[in-house]
Amino acid sequence: MVLSLILQLSTLSPLASHPQPWLGAHPAAIVTPGINVTLSCRTPEPAWRFALFKRGLVAPLLLRDVSTELAEFFLEEVTPAQGGSYHCRYRKTDWGPGVWSQPSNVLELLVTDQLPRPSLVALPGPVLAPGANVSLRCAGRIPGMSFALYRVGVATPLQYIDSVQPWADFLLIGTQAPGTYCCYYHTPSAPYVLSQRSQPLLISYEGSGSSDYTRGNLIRLGLAGMVLIGLGSILTVDWHSRSSAFGGPLPQQSCV
Repeated sequence: MVLSLILQLSTLSPLASHPQPWLGAHPAAIVTPGINVTLSCRTPEPAWRFALFKRGLVAPLLLRDVSTELAEFFLEEVTPAQGGSYHCRYRKTDWGPGVWSQPSNVLELLVTDQLPRPSLVALPGPVLAPGANVSLRCAGRIPGMSFALYRVGVATPLQYIDSVQPWADFLLIGTQAPGTYCCYYHTPSAPYVLSQRSQPLLISYEGSGSSDYTRGNLIRLGLAGMVLIGLGSILTVDWHSRSSAFGGPLPQQSCV
């Protein structure tokens, strides 16, 4: 029985006339280990059998026989090993052997305690003409994140941006620009997963003097050895409103 199913699935003949299903994740596609995740395969028409596939496996990971437009696949207390690329397919009772629908969209499930470190760069550069504006780009690897910009000596974020791109641009105006900055990003809703802190970035004026650069270098060396500030307090009123909506406070971040 199992061998027969594998042979059928290994020679899938999708029906182009039947639309592909859609695969989504609840509560999110990026979660910390130990969270229960539900992968939902939704079809435009009632189906008979649903199959969930993971990249790298020939046979389906899970099967569901339900005569509806929705099948749910439950992954309990997920581990990092369960992260990866998933898709689903469906079939109906009147389809011939080995005939399945088009594959769904690919869903990337990421199970991690911490997202990769973002980069922080100055556009057009970190050395400015006096009074000039500068844009700081905080760039991660994942689109649809929330980004926060911090400045050394300031406990709360200077700016906060939700971005559909894997980066966010923070505009600093004129005389407010010089200083040392860092940034973070995190998932936009609970369960929150935060990134590591970016490397600190020094913004200075042209001709500000070697002593300023030396001081800036010392600040950066000191920052490089410091540890990410732990869990506890709320970032800002904005972060507080987010945490209230999703049932828990966000961890406080800082450049120091």
